[in-house]
Amino acid sequence: MADAGTLIRSRRRAHRLTQAQLARRAGTTQAALSRLERGELSPTLATLGRLLGALGEELEISTRRPELDVDLAHLRDLRRRTPAERLELAIGWNRLAGELTKAGREARE
Repeated sequence: MADAGTLIRSRRRAHRLTQAQLARRAGTTQAALSRLERGELSPTLATLGRLLGALGEELEISTRRPELDVDLAHLRDLRRRTPAERLELAIGWNRLAGELTKAGREARE
């Protein structure tokens, strides 16, 4: 996701407007718009919406769950374990990682 300044600059350029033209339409100054586009100012959602509205666009905010590269069956199995079982499993994986690191070191020597 782009920051607000990059978004405004990108949309302004897509509409072939100068900073001064957009500032005039949005009721702000070219200097303020320049500072926003350079990332020196962090606009409120209202300001961002007003600037996009002056371009004839609408601000839309949404959320979604990230796509995870997780084995859900494994996760369900892990959640069924007691805290003590989870700790024992984690310690086992940690020991294995240590053994693999040691084997790798020995193979390089």
